[in-house]
Amino acid sequence: MSMSLQPGTFKSLIKVAAEQVIASAPELTSLDQAIGDGDHGINMKRGFEAVLGKLDAISAQPLDEALKMIGKTLVMTVGGASGPLYGSFFLAAGEALSHDKHLPDDLADVFGSGVNAVSARGRSQAGEKTMLDVLVPVLETLRTAAGQPDLIARVRTTAAEAVERTAPMQATKGRASFLGPRSVGHVDPGARSSCVLVQAVCASLEGQQ
Repeated sequence: MSMSLQPGTFKSLIKVAAEQVIASAPELTSLDQAIGDGDHGINMKRGFEAVLGKLDAISAQPLDEALKMIGKTLVMTVGGASGPLYGSFFLAAGEALSHDKHLPDDLADVFGSGVNAVSARGRSQAGEKTMLDVLVPVLETLRTAAGQPDLIARVRTTAAEAVERTAPMQATKGRASFLGPRSVGHVDPGARSSCVLVQAVCASLEGQQ
C-alpha cells in the first residue's frame, strides 16, 4: 500500500473524504429516520463542512496535530452522539502519532487507537449495530493484509461488506436499541457513514498511486 502522506496528499484525502460525507447526507438521513433520530446526515454534513472550512489550516499542521484538529472540529460541530465518537477517533489517532507511531508503517496501530477510543467513548463493541461494525473489520484487514499490494482494495471491500452485515443485526446500543427487534432489517447509519469515510480515503489513495 503506497501512502506517501505529503501535505498535498493529506489535504486531498481530507477534501475527498469530507465531500463524500457531505454528498451522502441524504442517504445517512434516510437510514437514521428508520432507526434513529433522523439527524445523522445533517449532523455529519455540518461537521465535515466545518472541516472543509478549516482545510488550509488543518493541512498546514503536522499530521498528528492535523488529525487532532479534525477531531476537535467534529466534537464541536457534529451534534448527537456522532460528534464525540468521530471526534474521539481522530483525536486518539492523532495522539498515537504523537507517541512514536508513523505512517504508513504503523497504520494499523494508529487506526486501532482510534477504534479503541470509539469503543471506550460509546461503551460498545462490534456486534451491537454501530459504527464499530465497520471500523473493527477494517482494522482486522489492516492488520492481516499489511504490506499486501491489494490492501486498499481489501479495505474497501471489507467496509462495504461489513456495513451490509449490520442490516440483520438487532441494535443493543444507541437510539436504535430502543426499537428492539424493529431495528432488524435496516443498515446502521453510523456504520454507513464510517464506510463512506473509509471508502473515500481508499479512492483518494488509489488516485495518488
